[in-house]
Amino acid sequence: MSFDIADRVEAVPPSGIRRFFELAEEMDDIISLGVGEPDFSAPWAARDAAIASLEQGKTSYTANRGRRELRERISAHVDERYDLDYSADEEILVTAGASEGIDLAYRALVDPGDTVAVVQPCYVSYVPGVIFTGGDVLPVETRREDEFKLTREVLEESGAADADVLVLCYPNNPTGATMTGEELRPVADFAREHDLMVFSDEIYADLTYEHDHTSIATLPGMRERTVVFNGFSKAYAMTGLRLGYVMAPPEATTAMNRIHQYTMLSAPTTAQYAAIEALESCDDAVAEMKAQYDRRRKYVLSRFDDMGIDCFRASGAFYAFPECPWDDAGEFAEELLHEEGVAVVPGTAFGEGGEGQLRVSYATGLDELKEAMARIERFVA
Repeated sequence: MSFDIADRVEAVPPSGIRRFFELAEEMDDIISLGVGEPDFSAPWAARDAAIASLEQGKTSYTANRGRRELRERISAHVDERYDLDYSADEEILVTAGASEGIDLAYRALVDPGDTVAVVQPCYVSYVPGVIFTGGDVLPVETRREDEFKLTREVLEESGAADADVLVLCYPNNPTGATMTGEELRPVADFAREHDLMVFSDEIYADLTYEHDHTSIATLPGMRERTVVFNGFSKAYAMTGLRLGYVMAPPEATTAMNRIHQYTMLSAPTTAQYAAIEALESCDDAVAEMKAQYDRRRKYVLSRFDDMGIDCFRASGAFYAFPECPWDDAGEFAEELLHEEGVAVVPGTAFGEGGEGQLRVSYATGLDELKEAMARIERFVA
């Protein structure tokens, strides 16, 4: 017997990131600049809270939407930090990572045949998520000359006016680009004029280095048409604890929770206790991690400049997105891995808008980063 795989699954190729991880796992003395994961551990206070919850036997399900105490803390946090006003009872849903939240939004709010405009380059799950729900993907390719910021011109040229949903991520993975409130305003105007629903992935909101983060949901007329995703993986270095959250008007979170309660039931309980403490007492730890990332960011950008490799000034997340010195970025990444033991990811893993680029993560120790950049320089030379 052979299984008949669903066409929508067959239509999605394996992740371009995972391919390079698998190659690197087979080799020794590898420095990985490919993984989008903090090299820090979660703050001790959060870990202690998780341990204490286990010692106290708190291993049962929570409410489908997440512990109310956590939702209240999230509500207060985003209000204070980003001027976002969401009800803990009706407008916040705690999920198993921001990735589950994005998947829930696709399944709850996108019908087969709907057009989803995806701003690219983008995180690898955005396009497959649309395909899995039967939607049609409309690529919206940002440009190097715009520093990979989303512009009204790009939206118009891509045909996004005819879409049903616009998916964006700022600070951006993989480019490290950020957008100010003034830069987001024309995007918000476009979304209102053409009645677009907006999915805004803001998982890197705490990791901006040259200006404060602005959520597009805070702009006039946008709260009622925006779903905001965030979580604890990046800023709090809690990737393995799988905890995120979705914020949206009640009808949207209710629809997402309807799917969530039949599939995930509730987000991991231990992680929720860690997150409550993280929001309560770990701001200083987050600030220290952010300062370390900023130091690494400046170092990596300066080293690419020394090599004569063009790399725009990434101002968020923990990625640089330099131009590849070879015509074929995939070939460059493979040869760099085999000859120098440095793993980077070709930009095409993040959509056609990444053609000719490389994603280089600086979420690794500075000593390793210095060695990796020396190896890249030697390889390029």
